[in-house]
Amino acid sequence: MSCAIIAAVIFAVNIKTFVRAGGLYPSGFNGVTLLVQQIGTQFFGIAIPFSLINLPLNAIPAFISFKYLGPKFTVSSCCVVVLTSLLTDFIPSQPITYDPLLISIFGGLINGLAASLCLIGNTSGGGTDFIAILVSEKRGRDIWNYILAGNAVLLTVAGLLFGWDAALYSIIFQFTCTQTIQILHQRYKKHTLFIVTRHPAKVYEEIKNFTHHSATQFTGKGCYSQDELTLLYSVVSREEAKLLIKKVKEVDPSAFINIIKTDYINGRFYHRTDY
Repeated sequence: MSCAIIAAVIFAVNIKTFVRAGGLYPSGFNGVTLLVQQIGTQFFGIAIPFSLINLPLNAIPAFISFKYLGPKFTVSSCCVVVLTSLLTDFIPSQPITYDPLLISIFGGLINGLAASLCLIGNTSGGGTDFIAILVSEKRGRDIWNYILAGNAVLLTVAGLLFGWDAALYSIIFQFTCTQTIQILHQRYKKHTLFIVTRHPAKVYEEIKNFTHHSATQFTGKGCYSQDELTLLYSVVSREEAKLLIKKVKEVDPSAFINIIKTDYINGRFYHRTDY
């Protein structure tokens, strides 16, 4: 819950210091909310509170998350949404800079950091993050770039209504945010392990106990040494691979390990979840 609170504060402060100062539109429902607020102010003379728009928008994604990702994750994510909305309404605007390029880059970095902090704490910023995490965790697919493409509609509307400068700078903001998340959030990325060992039973026990994944065993012979060797093949998450290597080396210091990045798998695969 501490990650959720810190992330919500960062989201809100980022909106009031960078996003509002540059007239930018973040990805997802925060961007939609800011766009609706600007439409209300400029065309109808109505100042609509951030929370009055953002909270109803998150209702349906929150219901989907509750059904498929569980109550713990959904409740913590809703806390991020509610706290971000309320803080955005009450924190005074304090722009740091008015340079649009600096705002786009550093605002995107801070926003991506807050979103990654949510993911590290097994929560999210709500909205489209619910869908992105659902697909990433349940399907093992990387869809952050698809989320970026989907925001093109939001930016097109903003550009047509309020000018293209802010919309184009928002693309830089969203791209920076997306790339920051991709760098910092590695759980859904997969690695294939090829482990050549003389102690296959001990190595497999480490794979099974530490990652809950199975492995496929091949028997072979070393071409140089002519020794009987075993090749274990397994697919694990990127974060599991780093720690598993240490475990394997503990039981077989002479093991030869080859790691290959895996973009797609099809079949039964255990997804560790804390939801």
